[in-house]
Amino acid sequence: MKKNETVSYHLAQLQHLGSATQAAILSRFFKTGPGEYGEGDLFLGIKTPVIRQYEREHRPWNTAVLHELLNRPEHEARSLALIALTHLYKKAGKDTAEKKALFQFYIDHFPCINNWDLVDISCPHIIGEHLLNIQPEKESLLYQWAESEDLWIKRISVVSTLTFIHSSHFEPTLNLCARLLGDTHDLIHKATGWMLREVGKKDESILLAFLDAHVSQMPRTTLRYALERMPASVRSDYMSRPSLYGRQIKSRN
Repeated sequence: MKKNETVSYHLAQLQHLGSATQAAILSRFFKTGPGEYGEGDLFLGIKTPVIRQYEREHRPWNTAVLHELLNRPEHEARSLALIALTHLYKKAGKDTAEKKALFQFYIDHFPCINNWDLVDISCPHIIGEHLLNIQPEKESLLYQWAESEDLWIKRISVVSTLTFIHSSHFEPTLNLCARLLGDTHDLIHKATGWMLREVGKKDESILLAFLDAHVSQMPRTTLRYALERMPASVRSDYMSRPSLYGRQIKSRN
C-alpha cells in the first residue's frame, strides 16, 4: 500500500487540516456534551467543503481503508469515509454486484454513522439510490429500521427516502412520516418535517393532504419544517390548529 493510501497518513493530514477553534464550535453545534445526542464525539475542526476537497484529491479509495476510517473516533474521519463511499457507489455505475456489496458495507457500518450530518450526507446516495433502483424488493428494510431504538438508524430510514421523493415516489416517505409521528426525539421531528417539505416541493397537494390527515398528531417542529416553503397564511392556518401530540406522549408515559 502506498504511503498516501494508509489510514495513518490520512489521519495525519486531517489533523493538519484541523483547527482547535473550529473543533470547539463543532463540538457545541453537534451536541457532544454529557447526555447530549453526540456525547463523546471527537472533532478535529474541519469544515465539510474541505473534507470533500480532500476526498476528491485522494481518490481512488478502497473499502479496507474506509472500514478503518469509519471505526475511528474522529468525526471528520468518518465523514471522509462516507463521502468517499458515496462516490464509490456512484462510480460503480451498472455493476449491480458491486453496488450490492457497497450497500451491505454501509449497513454493516451503521454503528459508525452516529450523528445527523453523517446520516444526511450518505444515506440518500446509497440506501435511497439502492432501494429505488437496484433492489426495490428490499424497501421493507426502511420500515424495519424506523422501528429501531437507535436514533441514527431511525433517521436513516426516513432521510433515505429523499431519493424516492426526487423521483416522485412519495409513498415510502409518507408512510414512514406517519409511523414516526409519535417519536419523541427532536432530530426525528426535524427529519420527517424536512422530508415532508421536500414532498411539498414536488407536489404541494400531497403535502397538504398529509397535513390535513395528521396535523393534530404532529409535533410542532415537524409541522414548522414541513410548512417552511408555504405562504405565511397557510403556515399560520396549520400552526393555529389544535395539537394532541403532547397529550399523546404524556398518556404513554
